[in-house]
Amino acid sequence: MNPAPDALLGLMWLASPALPVGGFSYSEALEAAVDDGSVHDAASAGDWLADQLHLGLGRSDLPLLAAAHAAWSAHDAPRVRVLNDWVLATRETAELRAQCEQMGRSMHEWLRQRGDDGDARVPALGALAPAPAWPVAFALAAARTGADAQASLLAFGFSWAENQVQAALKAVPLGQSAGQRILARLAQDLPAVVRLALDIDDDARQAFTPLLAVRSALHETQYSRLFRS
Repeated sequence: MNPAPDALLGLMWLASPALPVGGFSYSEALEAAVDDGSVHDAASAGDWLADQLHLGLGRSDLPLLAAAHAAWSAHDAPRVRVLNDWVLATRETAELRAQCEQMGRSMHEWLRQRGDDGDARVPALGALAPAPAWPVAFALAAARTGADAQASLLAFGFSWAENQVQAALKAVPLGQSAGQRILARLAQDLPAVVRLALDIDDDARQAFTPLLAVRSALHETQYSRLFRS
């Protein structure tokens, strides 16, 4: 089902790189993979990001986002807290957790500044301790547009892909045309990844990307870097 025009515009806004949540400042360990030579050209950058989409986002953040979207839509605050705890507990390095918390706080602040219209869910997001997790915060923002879970997951996934391709342009470095080819590859894969994510329940959801965790840990002490993760 296609989202209504207002919902579609709301999702486009949430997926925009101009949204003031700081996504542009993180490479999610891509920069460390460039530093050690694992990623060195357009092909290896595309493979790295495609693996992260299928093995990372598709099995953890996207299913979690679907569950959080349902919980926010049902005004189920206890369920939201459980999901938020899961996200933060599964961030495997200090910088990945810091990214998740910072972007979540920034999304809450953006929602708060726009006015909550008496929606108790906005202060409930800000009250999540120790911080609202980024996918949980995005889920509330998406739910408030009126968009369904599938459309919300597509917007989240495309936002991630665009930010990561921009990171690859700077870190590898790559030209704009190469970046657009990688983005096209990720966009082509995204609908199928989202369909699978919508069928993953709590027992099947997992966060297990050991190579990404190792690269992220190395990035924390990397001598020279452009990105915060």
